[in-house]
Amino acid sequence: MIKVLFFGQLKDQLGVAGIEISIEHEVNVSQLVENIIQAHPQWASALHNETVLVAVDQVMAKADTLVSRAAEVAFFPPVTGG
Repeated sequence: MIKVLFFGQLKDQLGVAGIEISIEHEVNVSQLVENIIQAHPQWASALHNETVLVAVDQVMAKADTLVSRAAEVAFFPPVTGG
């Protein structure tokens, strides 16, 4: 089971802090996003936003990063500081 977490403004947009996704085999981040959107089509615009950052097991990830069946994946908006 993949634990998917949403942070910041993205959490507010989606209305949830996280979900769990069951997959049969290892996928990459891009495929995981598509699986999430299949289950929650109303989230498509928020998750397809190019500025959304992704971490897999607390390491920054890209679209082709592999996600194991027991991973923790976090989605969050870009962080700005001052």
